[in-house]
Amino acid sequence: MKSKKKIEVFPIVNGLIFIILSLLIIIPMWKVLVDSFDLKTAYGMKLWPEEFGLAGYISVFKNPTLSHPLMISVITTIAGTIIALILSTFGAYVLIQWDMPGRNLFANLLLFTMIFQGGMIPTYLVLKSLHLTNTIWVVILFPALNVYNLVLMRNFFEGIPASLFESATLDGCTPMQTFIRIVLPMSKAALASIGLMFAVTYWNDYTHYKLYITDSNLYNFQMKLRSIIMGSDLPQANGGATENTVKNAAIIVIIIPFMIVYPFLQKYFVKGVNIGAVKE
Repeated sequence: MKSKKKIEVFPIVNGLIFIILSLLIIIPMWKVLVDSFDLKTAYGMKLWPEEFGLAGYISVFKNPTLSHPLMISVITTIAGTIIALILSTFGAYVLIQWDMPGRNLFANLLLFTMIFQGGMIPTYLVLKSLHLTNTIWVVILFPALNVYNLVLMRNFFEGIPASLFESATLDGCTPMQTFIRIVLPMSKAALASIGLMFAVTYWNDYTHYKLYITDSNLYNFQMKLRSIIMGSDLPQANGGATENTVKNAAIIVIIIPFMIVYPFLQKYFVKGVNIGAVKE
């Protein structure tokens, strides 16, 4: 008798659902991409630009009203990510020092802030008393210490074999030398994954600019993009580009960097989030 193959329903339904979800994401992005290259003002869904041109992107990078916020986004993302990684790695390394007095107290205080927060108005008053409001440092320093990412980093450090720390101590390494020569080289996956999360946070930051900055010269590209989409601050079109072309080009510029970076960091992202990847 011929064996009958069983048709599994779940993989088929699962595949169809993911195809539909993928189309719901890809189709709007494709429309924005096509419109960013189309120099005509016609609205509607098009598969290809009717009149291809790069004037929209040239306007984004050459127009000071757009290039200046873009540069602020780049600077705050790079500086903020570096500072955030330094704080998270040093904080996590301190929390794995089992013989340090008060280690549990510091860990509990940090975890307490994940559950209970001061609130918007007290936070604003504290930042104002520190003279950080309406400065670029408020959007760099304030998101830099993320307790969730610090705990992830601490858990990753705890997965490093204790024998390596003991060997480094026997070889005469100080705690800082152990951190630089042992811990950091073995934590590339965690640094890449947590660094990516910090970079996305800084790049997409909108709330902190809205709450703590009133000087429009310090606005990042997200704030500028919102005003463009809302129609309150339409950019000037150059080189034959229309306002709609420049608007869509600005949207592509804001999303394309991490679409390019993420595939290269995806393997580190998966390894870094899966705590305990380093085994003794």
